[in-house]
Amino acid sequence: MTPQEYVRIADPWPLNPDGQLMLGLKIEDREGVAIAPLLTAAAGLAFAEWGPGDMGMSYGYANAHDPPYPPEPETARKTVKAACDESGLAFLSSWHDPNKSEQENVQFLFDWGVKVISCQARETKEAGLRLRPR
Repeated sequence: MTPQEYVRIADPWPLNPDGQLMLGLKIEDREGVAIAPLLTAAAGLAFAEWGPGDMGMSYGYANAHDPPYPPEPETARKTVKAACDESGLAFLSSWHDPNKSEQENVQFLFDWGVKVISCQARETKEAGLRLRPR
């Protein structure tokens, strides 16, 4: 491959349909939520996510990593998702409701329109592949 070809595939997708890099951002505090539509409108992004743990801390909740979320972080989650939808970005999220099975958690994300699922457990990945085979 020539140097020019390497540079071309290093361009971010979707700006370059042949690009092999995906750029995303993590909106994880109240200041970011306040400007989420501006942030998600940046050219060259493929996805954005929210950070529930840090988001919760920015609203004064030290232990809001998993649902159910307190009111302010819940509103922030919905705000970031809406900004992604408005900008045409994929929304990345996890969901670890302790009252649901891993498959139910993944189904919740799919039903809510999440395009990229963050997971740490093989079981979550396998549940996603069962629900949405490649």
